[in-house]
Amino acid sequence: MADHQEASVTLPSDPASVSAARNYVLHVLSEWGLPGDAEVADTVRLIVSELATNAVQHTFGQSPTFTVDVELERDEQLRIGVTDSHPRFPKRLPAAVQQDNGRGMVIIRWLTAECGGRLSVNATAEGGKTVWIELPWTVPVQS
Repeated sequence: MADHQEASVTLPSDPASVSAARNYVLHVLSEWGLPGDAEVADTVRLIVSELATNAVQHTFGQSPTFTVDVELERDEQLRIGVTDSHPRFPKRLPAAVQQDNGRGMVIIRWLTAECGGRLSVNATAEGGKTVWIELPWTVPVQS
């Protein structure tokens, strides 16, 4: 496998794009050797769903699209980023609000940590942000 692989898709900020983002990432990871029934595939499925949902719901129409980037470094580290053009960084909502929504970043952070990874948020040059998760890649290298 190459030292670095990457894939990217830009989707409209529409609720239907959440499943499209999830399916895209899982298809890419399958091509890179991740079995669809692997436990980490379920984790990635949920993380991508939460990230894409946040990009659609919390940009308040100020980001007409969002981009999903998938990167694999030296068969060791998987990075998935979701970029939107809204300038506000994600923040934890008060517990009273979390009864109905607002738990997405908590879920993402917990799932990422559970897999031995980390979460980060970076500003983009265009004034938006990218929420990245990094996970160890534990799939055996395919010959």
